[in-house]
Amino acid sequence: MTTLTIISKPDCHLCDVAREVVETVVADLPDENDVEIEERSILDDPALYAQWWEKIPVILLDGRLHAHWRVAPDRLRHALTSPEEIR
Repeated sequence: MTTLTIISKPDCHLCDVAREVVETVVADLPDENDVEIEERSILDDPALYAQWWEKIPVILLDGRLHAHWRVAPDRLRHALTSPEEIR
């Protein structure tokens, strides 16, 4: 299973767009691609705020940075369907 984490904050337009891209891509994946989506707000965690406040939204795949500011659907789809070593 892949854990996809969206780091965002409330009332963030780019975060809303990133969330839509993530949800659309994950919904279209083949059934064998098991992805758990979690969302964390920088306003709830001082460490997240300190690390990411300038780059939200941030997308992490299994804890590793995949994208920030904008999420490219094709790149995300490729990362989620490729073997872990080429992410």
